[in-house]
Amino acid sequence: MNVELYDFDLPEELIAQTPLLERTASRLLTLNKQDGAIAHHTFKDIVDQMQPGDTLVLNDTRVIPARLFGTKEDTGAKAEVLLLKNLGEDRWEALVKPGKKLKTGSVIVFGDELKAVIEEEGEMGERVLRFSYKGIFQEILDRLGQMPLPPYIKEKLDDRERYQTVYSRNEGSAAAPTAGLHFTKELLEEIRSKDVTIAYLTLHVGLGTFRPMSVERVEDHVMHAEYYSVSQENVDILNAARERGGRIIAVGTTSCRTLETIGNRFKGGQLEACSGWTDIFIYPGYEFTVVDALITNFHLPKSTLVMLVSALAGREHILHAYEEAIREKYRFFSFGDAMFIY
Repeated sequence: MNVELYDFDLPEELIAQTPLLERTASRLLTLNKQDGAIAHHTFKDIVDQMQPGDTLVLNDTRVIPARLFGTKEDTGAKAEVLLLKNLGEDRWEALVKPGKKLKTGSVIVFGDELKAVIEEEGEMGERVLRFSYKGIFQEILDRLGQMPLPPYIKEKLDDRERYQTVYSRNEGSAAAPTAGLHFTKELLEEIRSKDVTIAYLTLHVGLGTFRPMSVERVEDHVMHAEYYSVSQENVDILNAARERGGRIIAVGTTSCRTLETIGNRFKGGQLEACSGWTDIFIYPGYEFTVVDALITNFHLPKSTLVMLVSALAGREHILHAYEEAIREKYRFFSFGDAMFIY
């Protein structure tokens, strides 16, 4: 399957560069995955799309201030590090700038508190760094680090919480699960009041989710592995939903990928508490085992995320919905508007 099948013209001005002041003020496009029917709403109308017996699944990961600015110890040249994955024992997988000058053995210092040595170089430009410091690493990171906003967001966020979901609690992501940014605590309470249950899982988002595809054939793309976990309390909620025939609605592609990972792990049977690493790549032809519906943002052309939503709703339905969204000037990507595929 050729990647070009998922290309479309996206005007640059539709890529949202700043968040709306009110989370629920985003627009919402609804798409019926069976017949392709489209309707337009405001995001707060998502409550009307919920049905008693539904289960809404939220990714409760929390973004860490993963971008660090330092200097090379030997030359004093500027260096930038973006933390991607905690490997344990003070080792992190990261992206670095300038990549050509930061090789194995290079030492980067971040003020007087933090130092890192590059131990390994990866095939896709990533590095493995080992940190040394005095004190507690997370506290140092909170002081020195900056939020890892996507490069198209030009405005510095004065409020870090605007790049967190209101239900975030487990730190570890290099990017926000952005479909969840539309929700407020009040809106979630409204949804609960309709006899909709809410379940949580954790997937720490790495930049691999958003990495541009560099292959011509969809099947040749390899996803970056990301860590996930789900508790027994929450799989009990999911199992009960499946038994009663209620819809399982994933909030965001990260929740969707995690649900399908555990669905495949238990081969369509009873789900169990589990954790691990997933590199699941969902594209058309994939048969969903858990997810019935999806709340998501609008994604970039030829991205793995466009392929995921096409797997759920069909490529033609998705591209038609995207044409409609572009015509109606919906905002795309992290701080953009939302789509509900049901």
